[in-house]
Amino acid sequence: MSMEIEMDLYKDWLNTVREIFRGSDIPLPEHWDDAQIGKAYYMQTSSSEQMAEERRDANEARIRHLQQTLLENMEQIVLPDIRSRTGYSGNRLRFRWVYAQGEHIVEEYSQYRIPLGPSPD
Repeated sequence: MSMEIEMDLYKDWLNTVREIFRGSDIPLPEHWDDAQIGKAYYMQTSSSEQMAEERRDANEARIRHLQQTLLENMEQIVLPDIRSRTGYSGNRLRFRWVYAQGEHIVEEYSQYRIPLGPSPD
């Protein structure tokens, strides 16, 4: 059986950042690219533009590494764990990065949740 996997964890993080700014009545310009969105987020708590850029870069690398690790371990570890813990037997998976009392990766069809622990910042 072939699996259909949908996952773009960094895009999910960026969408969350957009929502945070929208919710604080300071919406980010729609035409901003990923780097501008991430930098705007980290500028809120960084002492310099350079520090904000470094934190943005580190966060992007961290989230992309998480995604790569999931994909590399999908058949041997992740999928068997999803099946045993949730009973999900489908062949579609949709992973999302979410922030709900901490960072998590959630697989939407099975409701499988991977807590990531406290945010690094």
